[in-house]
Amino acid sequence: MWKTDRVARGDGQLNHDLLPGEKGPQDACGVFGVYAPGEEVAKLTYFGLYALQHRGQESAGIAASDGERLLVYKDMGLVSQVFDETSLGMLSGHVAIGHCRYSTTGGSTWENAQPTLGAAAESTIALVHNGNLINSAQLRRQIEKGEGGAAAHPELRRGNTTDTALVTALFADASGTLEERALQVLPQLRGAFTFVFMDEHTLYAARDPQGIRPLVLGRLERGWVIASETAALDIVGASFVREIQPGELIAIDPNGLRSRRFAEPDRKGCVFEYVYLARPDTSIAGRGVYESRVEMGRALAREHPVEADMVMPTPESGTPSAIGYAAESGIPYGSGLVKNAYVGRTFISPNQTIRQLGIRLKLNPLREVINGQRLVVVDDSIVRGNTQRALVRMLREAGAVEVHVRISSPPVRWPCFYGIDFATRAELIATGLDVAEVCRSIGADSLGYISEEGMIAATRQRPDQLCTACFTGTYPIELPEAGDLRKNVLEVPRDETSVPTS
Repeated sequence: MWKTDRVARGDGQLNHDLLPGEKGPQDACGVFGVYAPGEEVAKLTYFGLYALQHRGQESAGIAASDGERLLVYKDMGLVSQVFDETSLGMLSGHVAIGHCRYSTTGGSTWENAQPTLGAAAESTIALVHNGNLINSAQLRRQIEKGEGGAAAHPELRRGNTTDTALVTALFADASGTLEERALQVLPQLRGAFTFVFMDEHTLYAARDPQGIRPLVLGRLERGWVIASETAALDIVGASFVREIQPGELIAIDPNGLRSRRFAEPDRKGCVFEYVYLARPDTSIAGRGVYESRVEMGRALAREHPVEADMVMPTPESGTPSAIGYAAESGIPYGSGLVKNAYVGRTFISPNQTIRQLGIRLKLNPLREVINGQRLVVVDDSIVRGNTQRALVRMLREAGAVEVHVRISSPPVRWPCFYGIDFATRAELIATGLDVAEVCRSIGADSLGYISEEGMIAATRQRPDQLCTACFTGTYPIELPEAGDLRKNVLEVPRDETSVPTS
């Protein structure tokens, strides 16, 4: 059933946006699936999504089936706002999938919440997606040419404008079993995708040939779990089995697990997962994210040393790298800021007085710690520079005599089309300014970014198996023309705006 009653809205983001209205790098989405006869699969999915909440906070949804009927329950808001004991109790069965969303293609509306629903032969399809397809406009045109066009598909007819709805429609238009339909459709898709989908009886998962976004397989005593991150396996008591491989489709039913390859792998995992997106207690491609971030901090200290009295993070995103910087440099680590744990991006517009306080809505300095000190402030990235500018000013007002900013990723100069919603290229401060100019712009005494080589080395991945497009402008999957890359490409005529790609 569809949940349509109004609920309290989430504040939008749990990331490190620290100024009212300031847009930082927005997360991808979280996907989760479980096949476990005899278990409360909806509750397992709820807690799995809870562990993945950092990946998307706009909407949440769960689909579950008992073998005879498939129900979907979804709404806008955080996982804890959308679901309660009553709603989870309705979602009984042996198989379930779930999703928490940050919008990349299609706006943040109820119609675009996931799971999406479709039909295949005599079964129902429910599907969730993390990533972003770059050939959505082409796929939409393909569907329009089919029998009945978009109106033949309930999600599209209802006003769903996501690439996820397009894939659901393509599954419905294909022939054969759902597994056979997936093998027909998946090779047509371009971009980043991790899909978890189901019908009344079977759980499926698929990952794009580049493996840009993470997807892992776990084992329960009485079933299987699929999740965006290993941390979600931990929270539901599942043991890690392996990654879903790039270009792999798996199916889980009463006969067990089977695997099919729909494309040859060409691994290009997103390096920004290691820098910021993933939880620090997650492991990706055999490397712990926390250890990677600490090593990035160590590399920063080697590449950009400075004489200072204290190393401090920008909470919470800079903490592991700040720990690494302090350990390598020998400068004491300290906490110079207190963060309000209950504030993400405020959804109550601040008045002018509060707006002028800006960053203090979320961070407040410990004056007795900062006063008279030379500080090294570590963060994961600089996007527009407004947050760092306000932070440096606030630290100086609290008595800091020097503020040296260190960033555990290279300058972000290019947009991402694979599931991260950065600012536009024109808004990225590093696009038009060199490091010295950015330093002057934010008011720091010095500024140091980690090198691309240092960042990659910290992940312990092969450089040719990582996507670094947001830093280098080299995209591992060939991009279509600019007009087909807009976030709202499925909502307005394609010639009304464009996205720069160079």
